[in-house]
Amino acid sequence: MKRHSIFLLAGLVTLVACRPDSDTADAYGNFEAVETTVSAQATGELYSFTVQEGESLDSGQTVGSIDTEQLELRKAQLLASKQAVQSRAPNVSAQLSAYEQQIAVQEQQRNTLLREQKRSQNLVAAGAAPTKQLDDINAQLETLDRQIALTRQQRAAQASALNTQRSGTVAETAPLAEQVKQLDDQIAKASVVNPVGGTVTVKYAEPGEVVSYGKPLYKIATLDNITLRAYVGGDQLVNVKPGQCVQVSVDAPEGALKTYDGVVTWISSKAEFTPKVIQTKEERVNLVYAMKIIVKNDGGLKIGMPGEVRFGEQAGK
Repeated sequence: MKRHSIFLLAGLVTLVACRPDSDTADAYGNFEAVETTVSAQATGELYSFTVQEGESLDSGQTVGSIDTEQLELRKAQLLASKQAVQSRAPNVSAQLSAYEQQIAVQEQQRNTLLREQKRSQNLVAAGAAPTKQLDDINAQLETLDRQIALTRQQRAAQASALNTQRSGTVAETAPLAEQVKQLDDQIAKASVVNPVGGTVTVKYAEPGEVVSYGKPLYKIATLDNITLRAYVGGDQLVNVKPGQCVQVSVDAPEGALKTYDGVVTWISSKAEFTPKVIQTKEERVNLVYAMKIIVKNDGGLKIGMPGEVRFGEQAGK
């Protein structure tokens, strides 16, 4: 019996010694992704909303709409007010055309008098006409020149008044036009447009609900490439550097591990206390350094899932 007990004890020791070490990872952490919370940019009833959790959405894809009836009514009111103000604007060209026609007639009369003046000058020089005839024509020219000058002054004064009136009308319509632009922007933002491509992780609203500006509607994350935030002790920093390829493992059925290839993208320059959810390789290390490892996701990696990192034999070389 004593001899058999010695053999049994030796077998158990050998079995334990052959078991793989369950704590052979160089770093531990959890997977995370950049999540974007998409919120309502308008207030009203959520007319349509097709988002479903787990659904993949493209950037720029319209996924819902918010009631814009009140905005449309307000816009129609502003457009009517703008049209009413514009109708009061004077037609400067039409109202100045009478002065233009009057000046044209006066200029034609002046040209006729100039021809008569030249003819009379020739006749007077030849002694065929009295000097009084030339004096009368000169007097008519002077009178006509004063009339033309007066008409032009009247035209300029009228043009100034009309332009001032028109400027006032433009000044009244400018704020209305800006308010219309503002409403157009609000109406456009009533459409729920997905900002980034990714997978919907959380849905916060349903069609028919009344939402307000800033209310979260859903959360989306890019999961094609997911990031493992892991922590290493200061004594392990010599074994890893940015750009290095590492192996990332996650739990699989029956106690196995599924391995992915990852690339270290960032290592913190400052130490921090070990997070409660993390157990480092050596428990005596209280200060650790955070690092990010990007991993191509085949659909099996989820946000919050724990992962292990192994640097490999070539690490740090």
